[in-house]
Parts: sequence; structure tokens; C-alpha cells
Amino acid sequence: MSDPCPGTRPGPRRRWGLVLLGAAGGASLALYVAAAPFVAPALRRVCLPFVPASTAQVETVLQLLRGRGGALVDIGSGDGRIVIAAAKQGFQAVGYELNPWLVWYSRYRAWREGVHHNTRFYISDLWKMQSLEGKLQSELKGNARVVACRFPFPSWIAVHESGKGIDSAWLYDAKSFKTTANEVPD
Repeated sequence: MSDPCPGTRPGPRRRWGLVLLGAAGGASLALYVAAAPFVAPALRRVCLPFVPASTAQVETVLQLLRGRGGALVDIGSGDGRIVIAAAKQGFQAVGYELNPWLVWYSRYRAWREGVHHNTRFYISDLWKMQSLEGKLQSELKGNARVVACRFPFPSWIAVHESGKGIDSAWLYDAKSFKTTANEVPD
């Protein structure tokens, strides 16, 4: 049915249709913007989805760091659980994460937990970095320790392993991995 008077305001039925169309379009756009950072990593050559650190995993990491202080860097920090827990233990803690939503959420959580002065979170794509093992070997000082959660370093020998299954963590001492990196093969 055509409008009897062109240029006049649309009727109530047509107005509701436009409102519903606008609401559906807005909801679709919001869903896309919210989901894109979580779906994009799945489209990468190497897919490591966000799996939050469990309470047991956070406790395992803190246990491996017991008696130490200073700086902590969490690569693939997710929602910041390990960084925030370390900051509560007195560490100056930094998290690097690919997903910007998780970085912003981590910053909010650190503020809410009252440790935002001891934490920093950065958006960073580790897949664009050179070999992480090589980078750490060349840049870390001799007293540094590296804790890997869920995925051990392939060519380093851990000085301690803790936890089971998904809560596993490996502790590496820079003295040992710097020595093995500098050894000449037979």
C-alpha cells in the first residue's frame, strides 16, 4: 500500500518497523564488535584460545615465586588473574595480551582490586615477535626466573614443575637456560 500523501510522516506501523530494524542492526554491530577479538585468534595459523587461569594455577604460580620479589611479566595474560595476584604479593607486574577487551578488563580489575599502581597491561601480538625463547635468553638477567603455564618451553629444562594437567606450571632459572643456550653442540 502506498502512502496517500508523499512527504508526510510514516504511520505508526512503519515507524515501529524502522525502530526494530535499527535495534536489530545496532545489536548485530555490538555483537560483532564484542565477539571479534575472541574469534579472531581462532583464525590464526596457531590458535591459542582464551582459557582463564584457574585458582589452582594462580596458586601454583605464586608458590613457584615464593620468596622472590621484583618484576613479573605475564605473556598471554588473559583477564589478568596472575598479574593481579602477583601485584598483591608485592611484585611490579606487567601483562601482555592480544585481545584488547581482556586488556581493558584486566586494567579495570586491577583498579577494582586496588593494585593498579603495581600493574600494567599492554595489547601485544606475540606471534609477531621473534623466537620467545631466544628473546628471553638474550634479554633476561642471570637472576631472572621464568614460569610457563600450560605450555612448557620446548628446549629449556625446568628446575621445578608443579601442578597437574591444565594447572601445570614450569619454573626455569635464567642461569640454566642461558648456559644451555651458550653451549656448543658436540
